[in-house]
Amino acid sequence: MYDPECKAEVTPSHDGHRTFSYTLEDHTKQAFSIMNQLRLNQQLCDVTLRVLYKDLAPAEFQAHKVVLASSSPVFKAMFTMGLREQGMEIVPIEGIHPKVMERLIEFAYTASISVGEHCVLHVMNGAVMYQFDSVVKACSDFLVQQLDPSNAIGIANFAEQIGCTELHQRAREYIYMHFGEVSKQDEFFNLSHCQLVTLISRDELNVRCESEVFHACINWVKYDCENRRLYIQALLKAVRCHSLTPHFLQMQLQKCEILKSDSRCKDYLVKIFQDLTLHKPNKDMPCRTPKVGQLIYTAGGYFRHSLSYLEAYNPCDGSWIRLADLEVPRSGLAGCVVGGLFYAVGGRNNSPDGNMDSNAMDCYNPMTNRWTPCPPMSVPRNRIGVGVIDGMIYAVGGSYGSTHHNSVERYEPEREEWKLVAPMLTPRIGVGVAVLNRLLYAVGGYDGTCRHNSVECYYPERDEWEMIAPMKTIRSGAGVCALNNCIYAMGGYDGTDQLNSVERYDVETGTWSFVSPMKHRRSALGVTVYQGKIYVLGGYDGQTFLDSVECYDATTDTWTEVTRMTSGRSGVGVAITMEPCCKQTDEPKCQC
Repeated sequence: MYDPECKAEVTPSHDGHRTFSYTLEDHTKQAFSIMNQLRLNQQLCDVTLRVLYKDLAPAEFQAHKVVLASSSPVFKAMFTMGLREQGMEIVPIEGIHPKVMERLIEFAYTASISVGEHCVLHVMNGAVMYQFDSVVKACSDFLVQQLDPSNAIGIANFAEQIGCTELHQRAREYIYMHFGEVSKQDEFFNLSHCQLVTLISRDELNVRCESEVFHACINWVKYDCENRRLYIQALLKAVRCHSLTPHFLQMQLQKCEILKSDSRCKDYLVKIFQDLTLHKPNKDMPCRTPKVGQLIYTAGGYFRHSLSYLEAYNPCDGSWIRLADLEVPRSGLAGCVVGGLFYAVGGRNNSPDGNMDSNAMDCYNPMTNRWTPCPPMSVPRNRIGVGVIDGMIYAVGGSYGSTHHNSVERYEPEREEWKLVAPMLTPRIGVGVAVLNRLLYAVGGYDGTCRHNSVECYYPERDEWEMIAPMKTIRSGAGVCALNNCIYAMGGYDGTDQLNSVERYDVETGTWSFVSPMKHRRSALGVTVYQGKIYVLGGYDGQTFLDSVECYDATTDTWTEVTRMTSGRSGVGVAITMEPCCKQTDEPKCQC
C-alpha cells in the first residue's frame, strides 16, 4: 500500500549498481511524540528539574537532557559544557514560575505552546531566560497585537528589561504614533521625569499640534504637583515651543498656574513669544517628523476644461492613487493642509456650459476619503494664492470676473469663520504665496494690466503689508514655496514666454538670486516641499499641458524629472498630508 509520508527512489551509481534511498518524512514528529510519552510516563528520563519560585512549594519535572538541549542553548550549555549541572540528576531552577517551566518543557517535546494573555509576560520572561527564541518571537508577536494606549508604556518597559529589542522598538513606535491617547493613561503619569523628557524629545512623535505635547507635560506635573513642579523647565525645553502659536503661549502665560508661579519658565516662554512675533528663524529645534506615510495631493486643474479629480503621489515608490472627486470641477484653485486635513480653496469651473469663479472651500479628510464643504469666502477668487500661519488659512488675491483682488481674508478652522485682513498693496491674480517664519509672502502676479516682479510681505501682528526686494524676473502664475529660510519662485509667465528660470530670496540678506532652472518651461504649475526637496507638478509650457513632475535638491542645485502625472494639466491645488486610509486604485476616468 502506498504511504504518502514515505519517499523512496532508485538511482544508478557510477559502478552500475543501483542505490535505494528511503525517507520517512514523519519520523521526527513521531520520535518526539514517543519521547514525550516516555517523559509523561517517567521512563528513560535522565534529569529532574526542581523549580524553586518565591514562596511556592518546589515543583519537580522529569525530562530527557538531550531533548532539553536540542531546544534551549542554555540547557545545552548546562548539560554539555562541563558545568556542575552536567553530572547532576536533580537540577535546581530558580527565577521562573513552575507553570512556565512546565510549558517550556512541553514545547521542547511538542513544538507547541498555548499561552493566555494574563501569563504571556511570565512565559516570555522564562523563554528569554532559557533562550527558547521561537517562543520569545511568538509572545512578542502576540504582545504587538495587544498594544493599546493603556498598556504600550508597560510593554515597552518590560521588553527593555528582558532585552527583547524587537518588541521594545515596536512598542515605542506605537507610543510615538499614538502619543495623544497614550498621554491620557495612568502609565504615562507614572513615567519618571527622565523618561518623559526622553519621550517628548523624539522627532517621531505623531501630534497634530505641538500644544498636545505641551498639555501632556503640564498634566504630568499636575498629577503630583508638589514633587514634580521642579521639573517643568526641563520639560518645556524638550517641547518644540517654537512650533506653538504666539496666541497659545500668551494664553498659557496668563492662565496656567504652574507657569505663573515659576519665573524661569515664564521668562523662557516670553523669549520664545518674542522670537515668534519678531519672525526670527528657528534653526535649533527641528520639526516633528512622525513616521506616518505622507503623500503629495493634487486637486482639480485644467485640461480643455476644469477637472474634479483628487490624486495623491507617493515619492517613495512612485505610485499614484485616485481618491474622492471634488464635488464641483475647479482649476486655478489653491491647496493647503491644516491639522492633517486638505483644503481646496477658490478657483474656477471652466466648462462647456459656462465659466463660474468660485468662492468655495472644501475640506478633504484622508481618514474617511470624503470631502466636506466649509463656509465660503467673501468673494470668488480664481487663480488664488493660499498660505497657513498659526493654523489659519489666508486666501490671497485672485479674480472674480474682471475684478482683480488685492483683498485678503483669513479662515479660522476652529471657529469656521472667514475674516478680512489688510489688503495687499497691489491687486494680484496668479499670485504665488509662501509662509516663512510666520510671515506671508505674495510673489508676482497680474493686476489686469501689468504682470509683476514685485513681492510684498504680510505681518500678522501688525496686520500690515510691506514691499520687499522685487524678483529679477516678472512672473505671474509662478510656483512659490519656502525652503531652508528662503523663498523660491519657479517658472511662470512674463507676458511673452513661459519660464523655466528659478530664483531664490534669502530673508537674511534680503536679496534674490538665480539657481538652476527647471528642465521644462511652465506656468500655472503646482508646487510643494516634500522631505526637504521641492516638487513641481504639471503646468502649461505655451503649447502643451504638462504631465511631468520635477524635483529640486537645494544641496546640489539640481532638478530631476521624477515621474509623470496621470494626465497633463495646469492650475492644480497641491499640498502634503498623511496617506489616506481609503484608496481607490482604479484608473482615473478621462475628463478630457
